Amino acid sequence: MPTMPTKTVPPTDATTGVDFAAFEDAAKRIRDLNERLIESSKAAGLTTLDAYEKALQNLVDFEQKVAGASHLDWVSAIAATYATFVQDVSSAYTKAARDLLK
Repeated sequence: MPTMPTKTVPPTDATTGVDFAAFEDAAKRIRDLNERLIESSKAAGLTTLDAYEKALQNLVDFEQKVAGASHLDWVSAIAATYATFVQDVSSAYTKAARDLLK
């Protein structure tokens, strides 16, 4: 039984003159660049979340001070409740955002 000859693929397509290895190299560089961009974006997102969290904590601290400084019980209760609400909502938001960035 005669064997069929095998054909090796040259580095360029003789009919079109296209260097497929160059395309593969370019695709690999693009993938590497995309991965670096994703990692940089995640790091920037985490830095932004840290700043947001710190700003909200400062706001909550201020609101709690205001709540404690009031001589009216109902004003203190409303301000303290609002500060707790802001803290709980922002905590849930930043936790969810951090989970998405992982």
